[in-house]
Amino acid sequence: MNTGTLAILSLLPIVAVGVFLVGLRWPASKAMPISYIVAVLLALFVWKVPGAIVAAASVNGLVVAGTLLYIIFGAILLLNTLQESGGIKTIRQGFVDISPDRRIQVIIIAWLFGSFIEGSAGFGTPAAVAVPLLVGLGFPAMAAVVAGMVIQSTPVSFGAVGTPILVGVQTGLAADTSITDNFLSLVTMVGGRVAIIHAIVGTLIPLFVVALMTRFFGKNKSFSEGLQVWKFALFAAFAMTIPYVAVANLLGPEFPSMIGGLVGLAIVVPAAKKGFLMPSKEEYWDFEDKANWDPSWTGRIEIKDVAHKSGSMSMVRAWTPYLLIGLFLVLTRLKALPFLEWIKAWNVEIPNIFGTEITASFQPLYLPGTIFVLVSLITFFIHQMSGGSYKKAWVHSGKTMIPASAALVFTVPMVQVFLNSGGGASGYESMPMELATGVAALTGDFWPLFSTFVGGLGAFIAGSNTVSNMMFSLFQFNVGSQIGVDATWIVALQAVGGAAGNMICVHNVVAASAVVGLVGKEGDVIRKTIIPFIYYATFAGGLGYTIVWTAEKGIFNIGTIIVAVISTIAVYILATNRNRLAAMSLENQKRLSSAK
Repeated sequence: MNTGTLAILSLLPIVAVGVFLVGLRWPASKAMPISYIVAVLLALFVWKVPGAIVAAASVNGLVVAGTLLYIIFGAILLLNTLQESGGIKTIRQGFVDISPDRRIQVIIIAWLFGSFIEGSAGFGTPAAVAVPLLVGLGFPAMAAVVAGMVIQSTPVSFGAVGTPILVGVQTGLAADTSITDNFLSLVTMVGGRVAIIHAIVGTLIPLFVVALMTRFFGKNKSFSEGLQVWKFALFAAFAMTIPYVAVANLLGPEFPSMIGGLVGLAIVVPAAKKGFLMPSKEEYWDFEDKANWDPSWTGRIEIKDVAHKSGSMSMVRAWTPYLLIGLFLVLTRLKALPFLEWIKAWNVEIPNIFGTEITASFQPLYLPGTIFVLVSLITFFIHQMSGGSYKKAWVHSGKTMIPASAALVFTVPMVQVFLNSGGGASGYESMPMELATGVAALTGDFWPLFSTFVGGLGAFIAGSNTVSNMMFSLFQFNVGSQIGVDATWIVALQAVGGAAGNMICVHNVVAASAVVGLVGKEGDVIRKTIIPFIYYATFAGGLGYTIVWTAEKGIFNIGTIIVAVISTIAVYILATNRNRLAAMSLENQKRLSSAK
């Protein structure tokens, strides 16, 4: 069977997701079983993978799904604990004191706080922390999920203390010892280049967050209302990305997102309190009254305005659970401290499932879910909760988590079957590798434009930038070498695309939605997040093409054109936004006059 045919067949499980989940808007609990069946049939009858391997991969997927459900439960439990204790009410008031403008709040929480959490933990933890916090502040559940997914881009390559680079890229390249004897040095250089690309492309991510929010969840359905705070959004972007790039190139891949997020918070929050680049009071933006929300926006979790039993709670006490999460995540992820080795010592393992080489394992103490549950227990004491209210938090959390299991028990096994489809009797490589090979055969010298999409496809399938980098880093390096360019830049594009792919990854969307009880709307979320994903992969690919080919093909090449067009469109939209806002205001006044 030729490369093109194999590539098309490899695409079928993804097409099933696109058609049923995104196109027809089926819930993941119905769409993902179809994708799973397609992947299994291809593995068994085209790739001719032994049934034992398919079954073992499915069992491994169920184990991974179980760990995700544990993380989801912990995140929901923490939110419900803070609601029942009155902590959420105090936190909400704290953000109102900074600014009641929802656009400012989402930038601070999703972009800056989310970047710090991503740098600390990875594993989709930012969505598990930031998304419920946004809902607690009064955001529609779907708006919170979309915001949480869109920021799963720029910080992701350095998530979990650099794991996607140090483990993903390094493991992928290490399969070929002829590349270099010093993989750490090579990987560190790749990490620095990844940060540069991310910083350029990711500058507009806070703007995407607010523009998507006002367009899809605002009364006027307007991108312009989000773009109105472009100065503050760019300020917040640079406050994170400048230290992010500096750390990546001076200290290595472990801390760019963590330090970038922290420095950004330290700069932006005080500046916002002083009104720097903030909208005027007349321009504050908020959602409509909840009674007017589209029913599809809300989840099963209803945030109630519960006050602390003493009537009030200090801001420090209210924020302590989130501070503890950040502290515990950092302490348990740094290799220089002894805690990492201790918590990884307890490893639950199912070796050689069904006699295959597939082994399922997880480390219960290392999972972010354990930290969420621990912090919830600590919160019971520091917020002086009653036993009845804390019991209510546990019961409600369990009921909210259950609907997510139906989607994840098919989503993750499909991923595992897809990834473990190599080595069958047909002699083909795994489905994702055959798909990438088919794309490379068609693109030739234009490969840099497509390398980010391949990285994004890997993350979309696997739900992990790390796994995408492990699968494709060596492949990307070899393609770069074959077309005669600096292959390390192609690997960097792979890592950037893999990070962006998290925005549209099905099981990440399922998990983030489940945290706020938004089940069955996964396709609607992806329809919105695919817009920034396409921007990210296209802009990064054009930038990469320019970097690797300008010396040989001159400055006027297709990559430069793509970068120039996107930049020009962005500048034009921002420059003319005031006129669109004025026109919208005039139209609203006419409507009010005619209504009278």
